[in-house]
Amino acid sequence: MKKRNEKIIEFFLALSGAITVLTTIGILWVLLYESVLFFKEVSVVEFFTDTQWTPLFSDKHFGILPLISGTILTSFIAILVALPIGLSIAVYLNEYAHPKIRQTIKPVLEILAAIPTVVYGFFALTVVTPFLQTLIPSLAGFNALSPGIVMGIMIIPLISSLSEDALYAVPKSLREASYGLGATQFQTSFKVLVPAASSGIIVSVILAISRAFGETMIVAVAAGLEPRLTLDPTVPIATITTYIVQVSMGDVPQGSLEFKTIFSAGMMLFVFTFILNTISARVKKKFYHKYE
Repeated sequence: MKKRNEKIIEFFLALSGAITVLTTIGILWVLLYESVLFFKEVSVVEFFTDTQWTPLFSDKHFGILPLISGTILTSFIAILVALPIGLSIAVYLNEYAHPKIRQTIKPVLEILAAIPTVVYGFFALTVVTPFLQTLIPSLAGFNALSPGIVMGIMIIPLISSLSEDALYAVPKSLREASYGLGATQFQTSFKVLVPAASSGIIVSVILAISRAFGETMIVAVAAGLEPRLTLDPTVPIATITTYIVQVSMGDVPQGSLEFKTIFSAGMMLFVFTFILNTISARVKKKFYHKYE
């Protein structure tokens, strides 16, 4: 009877894994199939070299670079905000805070992750942007800076929680050895523990970048939905995800060339995510062997 129950559990575990793999394969197949149909009508060279993205205009251009630049720009701003704050919070909770404070602050931080992203978007548009305009008068009403900052606030819990878990897993013997050599608490935290937990910290950063790459509503509400090849955070931009949402609203006929653009854009987002995950896996493996 016991062996039978184990077989049943093993079957459901294998089924769960198979569903995940098959779902990924299904998504990849749809993206590839529709992208091939798109590239039968649009030159690959134009797709990767044209600096304009206007498939919904009468003068059509299919250069993906403006969407890529907008995606990278907002994600870069988000990481600039989230990484130092998130890592500092992780170090504080793990090394400086009283256990009761840690048990209180960590769940409160994770509540930020439960706030709907559309709320973050309206917060960026109605609070952060007007505040930034008092500091930067030339800042447009829709821009990349405001949603980038708010996206950074949104992913702080992801970095802080995973980094704190990585720091917590560092053996106490490393701390004791550091203190035994006369290191201060600050030196122990940032010169011993952070490097030792670097694999987990790097993974948290990569996951945060992937989360920022895939964010839709914050940028859709506060960035302006204007594809523009620029690295200027003060002007309106559009990202890959916001364009997909714009076309998916129902105004574009299904099966048309304009509709197929969302699959080519989605394919690019998939490729970016795949590259990020591959890099994180390699970096994690490298640091794991370095500090094991």
